[in-house]
Amino acid sequence: MLEIWGRPYSSNVIPVIWTANELGLDYTLQLAGGSFGKLDTDDYAKINPNRMIPAIRDGDFALWESHAIVRFLSRKYGPGTLCPADLQALAVADQWMDWSASRAFPPVIQLFFATVRTAANKRDPGRINALAQEASEVMRLLDAHLANRSFVAGEAFTMGDIPLGCVAYRYYNVEAERPALPHLEAWYQRLAERPAYRRHVMRFFGTNSDEWQALERESASEGVL
Repeated sequence: MLEIWGRPYSSNVIPVIWTANELGLDYTLQLAGGSFGKLDTDDYAKINPNRMIPAIRDGDFALWESHAIVRFLSRKYGPGTLCPADLQALAVADQWMDWSASRAFPPVIQLFFATVRTAANKRDPGRINALAQEASEVMRLLDAHLANRSFVAGEAFTMGDIPLGCVAYRYYNVEAERPALPHLEAWYQRLAERPAYRRHVMRFFGTNSDEWQALERESASEGVL
């Protein structure tokens, strides 16, 4: 059985879990990282020598790095669906996955930490406004790309939508100004219609320690999904 190592509310683990659920895979979630620990063990170092999450073990094969895992699972278990058969569509999916990591994720995750993960009395309005503007300028590029297609690589949902769909959820759920981006918003609503997105991406995140402890207890109860 496939093993996924990580926490189900980690920004880097969520795309992997979403992918596995889109593909209908049976897997075991090995809770690791944060309060779950396990990353400093010799056994985990054999899976991921970086001692970071996520990582997977598929039979005897181990793999780490979130987007590499999404690509591997899509190519192995979703050829012709999550992994497009058309080479140009595949190239576009790959392109936007790389863009997500290099351009979209950094300002959005920084905005997330500056708002959601920072107590209200310690937030820096100037920094938040600057990050919100940077994130919005980047997301305008995706909005323009989506003007004449339903999903990132064309009319079908593919692995190219997965990292950006995770970024979009954070972008639309932080306390910051956002411009009207109609094509991006329509795509986001299409993602929100997918059961696996609603269950595994559209999850609570906040700053209250009691809420986080409750979430960790919930995660422990979901150790096998």
